[in-house]
Amino acid sequence: MITPPDRTPLPREFFDRPVLEVAPDLLGRTLVRTTPDGPITVRLTEVEAYDGPNDPGSHAYRGRTPRNGVMFGPPGHVYVYFTYGMWFCMNLVCGPEGRASAVLLRAGEVLEGADLARKRRLSARNDKELAKGPARLATALGVDRALDGTDACESGDTPLRVLTGTPAASDQVLNGPRTGVAGDGGVHPWRFWIDNDPTVSPYRAHVPRRRSS
Repeated sequence: MITPPDRTPLPREFFDRPVLEVAPDLLGRTLVRTTPDGPITVRLTEVEAYDGPNDPGSHAYRGRTPRNGVMFGPPGHVYVYFTYGMWFCMNLVCGPEGRASAVLLRAGEVLEGADLARKRRLSARNDKELAKGPARLATALGVDRALDGTDACESGDTPLRVLTGTPAASDQVLNGPRTGVAGDGGVHPWRFWIDNDPTVSPYRAHVPRRRSS
């Protein structure tokens, strides 16, 4: 039997810290997506840190754009981007306003609302695959650019919020290179995950994409 998660949202101060402190501390916390059909709750099992102007792998490395503007706003807000012309991915903004660091939510375990997640993830072979990877996680939760800028620290029936939950034990948290990040940004060991958790996505090195002529 699954124990219902603590419904207390994380305070904004939690996110107003260096991204390399916030990222591993998010593991084990729960994310709630409120939909007209009911809530979906995910326990976070894998994340990646992106450190803004100090990080060639970050969307904010070259400054502010219409796409990444939320990253420069207050901490605790959701940054959603569209990638490969197919998928949405979800991040949580960290650090002081204007700093533009964020944590990519890469994977999680669906605790509540699995029936709703399954309807969005018809290709999942089992429930462990429902949110196994950043695009799968966003798809399972029904996240798109309409949720870009959502305040994840608010209480109540907001579209997305991060709950206190139970953080992963420090001896269960591992880190290594980020998945699929090219160039200098790919060397940082800023991917964090819970050891031996079956919902964690497999590591994949960056593979250069051939440009169409």
